[in-house]
Amino acid sequence: MKKIYIICGLIVIIGISVGISFFLIRDASAQIPKDITLITQDKEDYEFGTAKETLKLVEFVYTHCPDVCPTTTQKMKLLKEDLKFEGVFGDKVQFLTVTIDPARDTPEVMQNYMKMFEIEEDGNWIMLTGDPSNLKEDQAKIRELADTFQFQYRDPGNGFFVHTTYTYLVDDDNKYIKKFPMGEDFNKDEVFKKIMEEL
Repeated sequence: MKKIYIICGLIVIIGISVGISFFLIRDASAQIPKDITLITQDKEDYEFGTAKETLKLVEFVYTHCPDVCPTTTQKMKLLKEDLKFEGVFGDKVQFLTVTIDPARDTPEVMQNYMKMFEIEEDGNWIMLTGDPSNLKEDQAKIRELADTFQFQYRDPGNGFFVHTTYTYLVDDDNKYIKKFPMGEDFNKDEVFKKIMEEL
């Protein structure tokens, strides 16, 4: 009987290890498709395949979010100041904020989101959304982009999205490096340390 318990325990441990390895390998191989093009808060095309070759911290939000999203954006703003102090923000590091609600988060709304957080429009923190005249197709592109990193979201019908709570660091080829928690669990010092290690 004791041997059966030991064997069952080993099977469980092996199963867990295989599962963890699968997710680690899946994340490590994630890369943003180069053919995805969205529009910025200034209504300009942003194509990932021709984007500036920098490290990028990618944040998925929606502007009606009451808690996690604005908290993350605020902490990223503090992180930006740390990176600016080191002289790497802009030249070597950029931030991308991608809305998961392009129907409401038009370019004008994304501009207002930037103003609300007093984020400079210097071209180094880019707000991405869909083209209102091509909304259905761009919604699919945002979904594809989010799916790259297994960022899950849905609107239960009340306008308040249920979504995964991670931000993602990608390299100069838009390939996954590491993910970090959103909201109160976003540790700007930890993210700063990882970014500096990658430079």
